[in-house]
Amino acid sequence: MNLNHVTQKKTPPELMSEKLNSKCFCISLDSAALRQALAAELGSPDLLALVEERCPYLFSAQPVFVSDSQTERMAEVVRAIESVVALPAYRKHTLANAPAIARHDPGGAKGVFFGYDFHLRHLNESGIGLIEINTNAGGAMLNAVMARAHHACCLDREQLAAAAASAAALEQNIVDMFYTEWRLCGHDRPLQTIAIIDIEPQQQYLYPEFLLFQKLFERHGLRAVIADPSELRLHDGVLWHGETAVDLVYNRLTDFMLESPASAALRAAYLEHAVVLTPHPQAHALYADKRNLALLCDANRLQALGVPQNVQDVLLANIPHTEVVDPAQADRLWSERRQLFFKPTAGYGGRAAYRGDKLTKRVWQEILAGDYVAQAIVVPGERVIGSQQNPGLLKFDLRSYAYDGRVQWTAARMYQGQTTNFRTPGGGFAPVYSLPDADVTCEIETILHATGSAMTGCRTDCR
Repeated sequence: MNLNHVTQKKTPPELMSEKLNSKCFCISLDSAALRQALAAELGSPDLLALVEERCPYLFSAQPVFVSDSQTERMAEVVRAIESVVALPAYRKHTLANAPAIARHDPGGAKGVFFGYDFHLRHLNESGIGLIEINTNAGGAMLNAVMARAHHACCLDREQLAAAAASAAALEQNIVDMFYTEWRLCGHDRPLQTIAIIDIEPQQQYLYPEFLLFQKLFERHGLRAVIADPSELRLHDGVLWHGETAVDLVYNRLTDFMLESPASAALRAAYLEHAVVLTPHPQAHALYADKRNLALLCDANRLQALGVPQNVQDVLLANIPHTEVVDPAQADRLWSERRQLFFKPTAGYGGRAAYRGDKLTKRVWQEILAGDYVAQAIVVPGERVIGSQQNPGLLKFDLRSYAYDGRVQWTAARMYQGQTTNFRTPGGGFAPVYSLPDADVTCEIETILHATGSAMTGCRTDCR
């Protein structure tokens, strides 16, 4: 969303966004509207109470600002990576080092909800920083609901209406995406049943989102079940959940290669093409294995794979240097650790990930013995919260949800600590508003301050 109500001066858009993130105290989340939107989606006071009790920090009260140039740069990185993954040489190289199930033909499914996670570089640096790619990224449905309840400062009525329309479009795009996966796998008959699968789903922190997906699918005439993979069985070439035949599995498992005993029926159904699985093991191997980032930021290896120079330029400018941890390089990596972040190659959700400056010798030995990558630190953005009298700061990253190389939605995740956690007061998902690249001032004449349903005028001068 572009900002209105600004006078014209020559201020770089990145500077504008940084100043708004550091100076604007406007609360844009209408809590009553959010509660109403969740109630309408869930259709049950008991489910709404469950969400509010279990997940009090899913949604931040304030938006995050970026520039249109940064927004386009993120989309450009997504397109560049998609073009590399499409190269036969890249696929051959990557899948040769992956488990056998990753080489199984997924039947045409591309994989839903890829999440490209970015940090914004500060003004004295260039580009943005793609810190990782996830192939079962959560939060898209939560963001679709949240978008209806934000009335961002500096947005006029037309822009607010456009924000609501874009949220509705996101929900339709989500449904269309699942139908597309079904068709890509060669099915002529109608898609009827989707199973949303995760280990003990009712115990998952983002279980409320599973409920939102279930309701969304049902509104579009689909049966939807939420289940543990152990509840599935394969019989006569059909995957069953109880007495319900399952056509498509929306996979939220972190058992990426379907190796656990609980995933046995799902694994067998996938290998027999008895079900459409999305996302699938091949998608994880091609995109989300963090060793891929080491390849994607290595000019020599990109050249050897036949990646065009213009694509190389995009990747090298916007992926922080990443390398696979080699015990032979232990001394060098230890000496450089304060500038590095260490992540397990198959990790997710920040688990077992460490900032180098926080490492102990014991953990360092575990890293050397495990499968890790070392990535140059790109400091996350910061967003002011609280009030001018009592300010605070939260970190944020940006997650672009993408399908088939196209960004569907970009959200911020605000937090404290080493990684995103959705347990920080004031933190959670936040909408992202993109500033136009025209010359703009950072003096905003009118900012709406939303507290519940009360709206009052306030003024922020961040010159």
